[in-house]
Amino acid sequence: MKHHYFKNIAGIFIIVLMVFSTSSIEAQLNTPRGSQKATVKQTVGTTDIYIIYSRPSVKEREVWGKLVPYGMNNLGFGTAKESPWRAGANENTIIKFTDDITFEGKPVKAGKYGLHMVVKENGDVDIILSNNHTAWGSYFYDPADDVATVTVKSKEVPHRELLTYDFVDVQPTSATAALIWEKKRIPFKIEVPVTDIVIADIKKTMQGQAGFSRQNWEQAAGFALNNGGDLNEALTWVSAAREGQFFSQKTFANAQLKAAILNKLGKQAEGIKLMNESLKDGTVFQVHGYGRTLINQGLNDEALKVYKWNAANHKNTWPVNYGLGRAYAANGNNKTAIKYLTKALKLAPAKANKDRVQANIDRLKKGEAMQ
Repeated sequence: MKHHYFKNIAGIFIIVLMVFSTSSIEAQLNTPRGSQKATVKQTVGTTDIYIIYSRPSVKEREVWGKLVPYGMNNLGFGTAKESPWRAGANENTIIKFTDDITFEGKPVKAGKYGLHMVVKENGDVDIILSNNHTAWGSYFYDPADDVATVTVKSKEVPHRELLTYDFVDVQPTSATAALIWEKKRIPFKIEVPVTDIVIADIKKTMQGQAGFSRQNWEQAAGFALNNGGDLNEALTWVSAAREGQFFSQKTFANAQLKAAILNKLGKQAEGIKLMNESLKDGTVFQVHGYGRTLINQGLNDEALKVYKWNAANHKNTWPVNYGLGRAYAANGNNKTAIKYLTKALKLAPAKANKDRVQANIDRLKKGEAMQ
């Protein structure tokens, strides 16, 4: 009995040791990192750009050339014979794009990438995007995984204690990100083909429920018009909004959109004809606004015709006199312009309107252009 008792105790002891041993491998305490993890995000168009990294501090250390050695280096661990800098601390610094982009001029597909850097003594920095984004640091760097390598110039900046990634310049179709640490800033530009991405998404989305809405076809046509899309495609979309579909409806707004597309296609006369036919569909203010559009295009005679139509069809409303005043002024007839502006002044409904009209009367009397 005694023999079997000790035998069982020994077996239990071994099992307990195995449990604790396994637990120590699988379980890790949740304690703060020395270099805290951070994520920065920027949207360009509809494309999201993320940088996920860890943030070491300078702590009065010499960073460039010492803590971060110049050039490629053998780190003494892992499979890499020569490694770049991990561009942060701890795991791979990761950069993620939700759409295809160009990275300092080089095409890069949507996805996650390891972000590495080779800092050089002359101020140049090679930035490497690697398909391997799951490794720890740069210990397992393999040039065969490189997707893009570019060279940028670093810049001297005021001291930054914590390593920081920031988007230092954001434009409608691009963003310049930068690593900023100690007294160095390393910028890199990411360009996004916003129009191509949005148009492709529009085409896909319009195959679903969104395609049953007139307003969505108008929005699609407007986006293409204002963002360098295919104008013939935009014309097809706005035409569908106006006629031929169960949801189609002819409105002043979509007529004006179609006319703008026609104008950009070099078919100005066709657009003016369409708008003349659509004046009846507009409010007094919509027609007034269209007249201003014609003046801005230098079509002053056409604008005068539109304002006369507005005056004939919306009698005794103050904007028609204001519009006639604007049209006559655009045609160089300030005396007649002042006459109609004076009528508009009497009918203007609010002090702000009256002040605006009076200011333009004063300008014309001094021989200045209306605003």
